[in-house]
Amino acid sequence: MDTKIILDKQDMTHLQWSHTRSSSGTAGTFLKASERVSGKKVYYKLSNFDSEKGIVGHECVNEIIVDRLLTILGVEHLHYQLIHADVDIDGHIYETWLCASEDFKEPGETKVALDNYYQVNSEAKTSHYDFCVQNGWQGYIDTMLAVDYLIMNRDRHGANIEVLRNARKKTLRIAPLFDHGLSFLCSCFSEKEIAEFDIDVDRKCQNFIGGRSTLENLDLIKDKKKLFANSIALDTKEVLFKDLNRVLSVAHMEKIWNMLYKRWCYYESICNS
Repeated sequence: MDTKIILDKQDMTHLQWSHTRSSSGTAGTFLKASERVSGKKVYYKLSNFDSEKGIVGHECVNEIIVDRLLTILGVEHLHYQLIHADVDIDGHIYETWLCASEDFKEPGETKVALDNYYQVNSEAKTSHYDFCVQNGWQGYIDTMLAVDYLIMNRDRHGANIEVLRNARKKTLRIAPLFDHGLSFLCSCFSEKEIAEFDIDVDRKCQNFIGGRSTLENLDLIKDKKKLFANSIALDTKEVLFKDLNRVLSVAHMEKIWNMLYKRWCYYESICNS
Protein backbone atom coordinates (compact mmCIF):
# COMPACT_ATOMS: atom_id res chain seq x y z
CA MET A 1 0.00 0.00 0.00
CA ASP A 2 1.43 3.32 -1.09
CA THR A 3 0.01 5.65 1.58
CA LYS A 4 0.74 4.44 5.11
CA ILE A 5 -1.57 6.89 6.85
CA ILE A 6 -4.76 8.47 5.51
CA LEU A 7 -5.35 11.49 7.72
CA ASP A 8 -8.50 12.80 6.04
CA LYS A 9 -11.55 11.11 7.52
CA GLN A 10 -13.11 8.47 5.28
CA ASP A 11 -16.69 7.17 5.27
CA MET A 12 -16.32 3.43 5.88
CA THR A 13 -19.72 2.84 7.43
CA HIS A 14 -20.41 0.22 4.75
CA LEU A 15 -18.05 -2.29 6.36
CA GLN A 16 -19.62 -5.21 8.21
CA TRP A 17 -17.71 -6.03 11.37
CA SER A 18 -17.37 -9.52 12.83
CA HIS A 19 -16.82 -9.85 16.57
CA THR A 20 -13.78 -11.77 17.82
CA ARG A 21 -12.99 -11.98 21.50
CA SER A 22 -9.49 -10.99 22.53
CA SER A 23 -7.25 -14.06 22.69
CA SER A 24 -4.70 -12.57 25.06
CA GLY A 25 -6.68 -12.11 28.24
CA THR A 26 -7.31 -8.41 27.66
CA ALA A 27 -10.83 -7.13 28.08
CA GLY A 28 -12.82 -6.21 25.03
CA THR A 29 -13.40 -7.33 21.48
CA PHE A 30 -11.40 -6.96 18.28
CA LEU A 31 -13.58 -6.34 15.25
CA LYS A 32 -12.63 -7.39 11.72
CA ALA A 33 -14.05 -6.80 8.25
CA SER A 34 -13.04 -7.36 4.63
CA GLU A 35 -13.92 -6.31 1.09
CA ARG A 36 -12.50 -6.40 -2.42
CA VAL A 37 -10.78 -3.24 -3.61
CA SER A 38 -9.53 -3.02 -7.22
CA GLY A 39 -9.68 -6.81 -7.48
CA LYS A 40 -7.72 -7.42 -4.27
CA LYS A 41 -9.07 -8.65 -0.96
CA VAL A 42 -8.42 -6.13 1.80
CA TYR A 43 -8.77 -6.93 5.49
CA TYR A 44 -9.67 -4.29 8.09
CA LYS A 45 -9.43 -4.38 11.84
CA LEU A 46 -10.19 -2.06 14.71
CA SER A 47 -8.44 -1.53 18.00
CA ASN A 48 -9.98 -2.76 21.25
CA PHE A 49 -13.75 -2.22 21.22
CA ASP A 50 -15.80 -1.93 24.39
CA SER A 51 -19.59 -1.90 24.08
CA GLU A 52 -19.85 0.86 26.70
CA LYS A 53 -16.74 2.97 26.03
CA GLY A 54 -16.45 2.48 22.27
CA ILE A 55 -13.09 1.98 20.53
CA VAL A 56 -10.57 2.55 23.32
CA GLY A 57 -7.39 0.79 22.21
CA HIS A 58 -4.56 1.78 19.90
CA GLU A 59 -3.55 -1.62 18.49
CA CYS A 60 -4.03 -0.35 14.92
CA VAL A 61 -1.46 2.39 15.52
CA ASN A 62 0.99 -0.18 16.88
CA GLU A 63 0.69 -2.07 13.59
CA ILE A 64 1.90 0.98 11.67
CA ILE A 65 4.81 1.59 14.04
CA VAL A 66 5.94 -2.04 13.79
CA ASP A 67 5.42 -1.99 10.00
CA ARG A 68 7.83 0.94 9.78
CA LEU A 69 10.26 -0.67 12.22
CA LEU A 70 10.43 -3.94 10.29
CA THR A 71 10.93 -2.06 7.03
CA ILE A 72 13.94 -0.30 8.58
CA LEU A 73 15.34 -3.58 9.94
CA GLY A 74 14.84 -5.35 6.60
CA VAL A 75 12.39 -7.97 7.86
CA GLU A 76 9.74 -9.44 5.57
CA HIS A 77 6.31 -8.60 6.96
CA LEU A 78 2.72 -7.77 6.15
CA HIS A 79 2.25 -4.08 5.34
CA TYR A 80 -0.51 -2.07 6.97
CA GLN A 81 -2.32 1.17 6.28
CA LEU A 82 -3.81 3.37 9.01
CA ILE A 83 -7.06 5.06 8.04
CA HIS A 84 -8.99 7.82 9.82
CA ALA A 85 -12.63 6.85 9.34
CA ASP A 86 -16.22 6.74 10.46
CA VAL A 87 -17.41 3.16 11.04
CA ASP A 88 -20.80 1.69 11.88
CA ILE A 89 -20.92 -0.87 14.69
CA ASP A 90 -24.36 -2.22 15.53
CA GLY A 91 -26.06 0.97 14.31
CA HIS A 92 -23.71 3.38 16.13
CA ILE A 93 -21.26 5.62 14.25
CA TYR A 94 -17.73 5.86 15.68
CA GLU A 95 -14.91 8.12 14.52
CA THR A 96 -11.74 6.09 14.82
CA TRP A 97 -8.53 4.82 13.23
CA LEU A 98 -8.54 1.42 11.56
CA CYS A 99 -5.95 -0.83 9.95
CA ALA A 100 -6.04 -2.16 6.42
CA SER A 101 -3.89 -4.90 4.89
CA GLU A 102 -3.97 -6.86 1.65
CA ASP A 103 -4.27 -10.64 1.52
CA PHE A 104 -0.75 -12.12 1.62
CA LYS A 105 -1.80 -15.45 0.07
CA GLU A 106 -0.78 -16.12 -3.52
CA PRO A 107 -3.40 -17.55 -5.95
CA GLY A 108 -3.96 -21.21 -5.14
CA GLU A 109 -2.61 -21.01 -1.61
CA THR A 110 -4.51 -21.96 1.52
CA LYS A 111 -3.48 -21.08 5.03
CA VAL A 112 -3.31 -23.07 8.24
CA ALA A 113 -2.35 -21.90 11.71
CA LEU A 114 1.08 -23.12 12.79
CA ASP A 115 -0.30 -24.74 15.95
CA ASN A 116 -2.71 -26.84 13.88
CA TYR A 117 0.00 -27.69 11.36
CA TYR A 118 2.26 -28.76 14.22
CA GLN A 119 -0.39 -31.02 15.74
CA VAL A 120 -0.89 -32.88 12.46
CA ASN A 121 2.73 -33.11 11.28
CA SER A 122 5.02 -33.18 14.33
CA GLU A 123 6.64 -36.21 15.87
CA ALA A 124 6.12 -36.99 19.54
CA LYS A 125 7.96 -34.74 22.00
CA THR A 126 9.33 -32.44 19.28
CA SER A 127 9.34 -28.88 20.62
CA HIS A 128 7.59 -26.15 18.69
CA TYR A 129 10.94 -24.49 18.01
CA ASP A 130 12.65 -27.68 16.82
CA PHE A 131 9.69 -28.47 14.57
CA CYS A 132 10.14 -25.12 12.83
CA VAL A 133 13.88 -25.74 12.45
CA GLN A 134 13.14 -29.13 10.87
CA ASN A 135 10.89 -27.42 8.34
CA GLY A 136 13.56 -24.89 7.35
CA TRP A 137 12.05 -21.93 9.19
CA GLN A 138 14.76 -21.27 11.78
CA GLY A 139 15.76 -17.89 10.37
CA TYR A 140 12.15 -16.77 10.30
CA ILE A 141 11.43 -17.95 13.84
CA ASP A 142 14.63 -16.49 15.27
CA THR A 143 13.83 -13.14 13.68
CA MET A 144 10.28 -13.32 15.01
CA LEU A 145 11.52 -13.99 18.54
CA ALA A 146 13.88 -11.01 18.37
CA VAL A 147 11.17 -8.72 16.96
CA ASP A 148 8.68 -9.81 19.61
CA TYR A 149 11.23 -8.97 22.29
CA LEU A 150 11.90 -5.51 20.83
CA ILE A 151 8.21 -4.57 20.68
CA MET A 152 7.17 -6.67 23.70
CA ASN A 153 4.52 -8.51 21.70
CA ARG A 154 2.06 -10.14 24.11
CA ASP A 155 0.16 -12.22 21.55
CA ARG A 156 2.24 -14.57 19.40
CA HIS A 157 -0.04 -17.55 19.82
CA GLY A 158 -0.11 -20.39 17.31
CA ALA A 159 -2.70 -18.78 15.04
CA ASN A 160 -0.61 -15.60 14.70
CA ILE A 161 1.93 -17.62 12.72
CA GLU A 162 0.60 -19.17 9.53
CA VAL A 163 1.74 -21.79 7.04
CA LEU A 164 0.76 -21.28 3.38
CA ARG A 165 0.27 -24.31 1.13
CA ASN A 166 -0.33 -24.74 -2.59
CA ALA A 167 -1.49 -28.31 -3.12
CA ARG A 168 -1.26 -28.16 -6.93
CA LYS A 169 2.27 -26.74 -6.99
CA LYS A 170 3.24 -28.72 -3.86
CA THR A 171 4.75 -25.66 -2.21
CA LEU A 172 4.89 -24.81 1.46
CA ARG A 173 6.00 -21.52 3.00
CA ILE A 174 5.54 -19.56 6.18
CA ALA A 175 3.57 -16.32 5.98
CA PRO A 176 5.21 -12.90 6.42
CA LEU A 177 5.19 -11.62 9.99
CA PHE A 178 1.82 -10.09 10.86
CA ASP A 179 -0.42 -9.05 13.75
CA HIS A 180 1.67 -6.95 16.14
CA GLY A 181 -1.10 -4.85 17.65
CA LEU A 182 -0.86 -6.19 21.20
CA SER A 183 2.60 -4.78 21.78
CA PHE A 184 4.26 -1.68 23.26
CA LEU A 185 1.77 0.03 25.62
CA CYS A 186 -1.30 -1.93 24.50
CA SER A 187 -2.51 -2.28 28.10
CA CYS A 188 -2.67 1.51 28.63
CA PHE A 189 -5.95 3.31 27.99
CA SER A 190 -5.29 6.64 29.70
CA GLU A 191 -2.50 9.18 30.08
CA LYS A 192 -2.20 8.16 33.74
CA GLU A 193 -1.60 4.53 32.77
CA ILE A 194 0.95 5.65 30.16
CA ALA A 195 2.82 7.73 32.74
CA GLU A 196 2.86 4.84 35.21
CA PHE A 197 3.84 2.18 32.66
CA ASP A 198 7.21 0.65 33.60
CA ILE A 199 9.19 -0.14 30.44
CA ASP A 200 11.60 -2.35 32.40
CA VAL A 201 9.00 -4.93 33.47
CA ASP A 202 9.20 -8.24 31.61
CA ARG A 203 5.49 -8.81 31.07
CA LYS A 204 4.08 -12.29 30.51
CA CYS A 205 3.16 -13.04 26.91
CA GLN A 206 1.22 -15.69 25.03
CA ASN A 207 3.83 -17.38 22.85
CA PHE A 208 3.42 -20.56 20.83
CA ILE A 209 7.20 -20.88 20.55
CA GLY A 210 9.26 -20.66 23.70
CA GLY A 211 7.93 -19.57 27.07
CA ARG A 212 5.90 -16.71 28.48
CA SER A 213 8.81 -14.22 28.42
CA THR A 214 10.04 -12.53 25.24
CA LEU A 215 13.30 -11.80 27.05
CA GLU A 216 13.93 -15.43 28.00
CA ASN A 217 12.96 -16.53 24.47
CA LEU A 218 16.05 -14.75 23.13
CA ASP A 219 18.04 -17.67 24.55
CA LEU A 220 16.57 -19.88 21.80
CA ILE A 221 18.30 -17.84 19.09
CA LYS A 222 21.64 -19.40 18.13
CA ASP A 223 23.08 -16.56 16.01
CA LYS A 224 21.66 -13.21 17.07
CA LYS A 225 24.04 -11.08 15.00
CA LYS A 226 22.76 -12.05 11.55
CA LEU A 227 19.02 -11.51 11.94
CA PHE A 228 18.66 -7.87 10.89
CA ALA A 229 20.03 -6.20 7.78
CA ASN A 230 19.98 -2.78 9.42
CA SER A 231 20.06 -1.18 12.86
CA ILE A 232 17.94 1.16 14.95
CA ALA A 233 19.48 4.59 15.55
CA LEU A 234 18.30 7.75 17.28
CA ASP A 235 16.98 9.19 14.01
CA THR A 236 14.76 6.10 13.62
CA LYS A 237 12.34 7.77 16.01
CA GLU A 238 11.27 10.39 13.48
CA VAL A 239 10.48 7.74 10.87
CA LEU A 240 8.47 5.56 13.25
CA PHE A 241 6.19 8.34 14.48
CA LYS A 242 5.76 10.45 11.35
CA ASP A 243 2.18 11.86 11.20
CA LEU A 244 1.13 10.00 14.35
CA ASN A 245 0.84 13.13 16.50
CA ARG A 246 -2.87 13.20 15.66
CA VAL A 247 -3.30 9.67 16.96
CA LEU A 248 -0.99 9.31 19.97
CA SER A 249 0.02 11.80 22.63
CA VAL A 250 3.63 13.01 22.88
CA ALA A 251 3.99 11.15 26.18
CA HIS A 252 2.72 7.95 24.59
CA MET A 253 5.15 8.15 21.67
CA GLU A 254 8.05 8.98 23.98
CA LYS A 255 7.28 5.96 26.18
CA ILE A 256 7.12 3.64 23.17
CA TRP A 257 10.39 4.98 21.81
CA ASN A 258 12.20 4.77 25.15
CA MET A 259 11.10 1.16 25.56
CA LEU A 260 12.02 0.17 22.01
CA TYR A 261 15.41 1.88 21.99
CA LYS A 262 16.34 0.51 25.41
CA ARG A 263 15.47 -3.01 24.26
CA TRP A 264 17.41 -2.54 21.05
CA CYS A 265 20.50 -1.43 22.98
CA TYR A 266 20.21 -4.48 25.22
CA TYR A 267 19.78 -6.77 22.20
CA GLU A 268 22.89 -5.28 20.59
CA SER A 269 24.82 -5.77 23.84
CA ILE A 270 24.07 -9.48 24.00
CA CYS A 271 24.88 -9.83 20.30
CA ASN A 272 28.32 -8.38 20.97
CA SER A 273 28.98 -10.16 24.26
